[in-house]
Amino acid sequence: MVRYVDRPPHRRIDLDRAEALRLLGSVSMGRIVFTVQALPTVRPVNHVLDGGDIVIRILEGSALTSQTLQGDDTGVVVAYEADAIDPDTHLGWSVVVTGYARLVTDPGELVRIRALLEPWAAQPGTDHAVRIHPDLITGVLLTARDKACAGWS
Repeated sequence: MVRYVDRPPHRRIDLDRAEALRLLGSVSMGRIVFTVQALPTVRPVNHVLDGGDIVIRILEGSALTSQTLQGDDTGVVVAYEADAIDPDTHLGWSVVVTGYARLVTDPGELVRIRALLEPWAAQPGTDHAVRIHPDLITGVLLTARDKACAGWS
């Protein structure tokens, strides 16, 4: 039986901004966090990185569409999280971005985004795009700890 004495068998490494964005760009799905009536709301969405921003597509009439329409020119504060963590080994990474989300209104940009990003849950209705500009990016990498330095017995 393998067990650890005083330290977990994993090592946590904080990621820099560039590496966190690179990892975020390596997956297509994440979770957006925003507020509805002052309460946190989480929705799974697919995304693409575009010029350092996170872009998602949403339906007209959705809660996030309503929130972004109510925001000022800077947008509304949101968080975005994506990860790739193995459920058996608990190894992988997680990235959280906090920034401002704005509804994309330029028709040419909408056409370009629609070509870049196919919704993973297609539904009838007019869709929109939201651009999230990252202000704060944090990320962690969970790697296996070397047995020699982990206090294994």
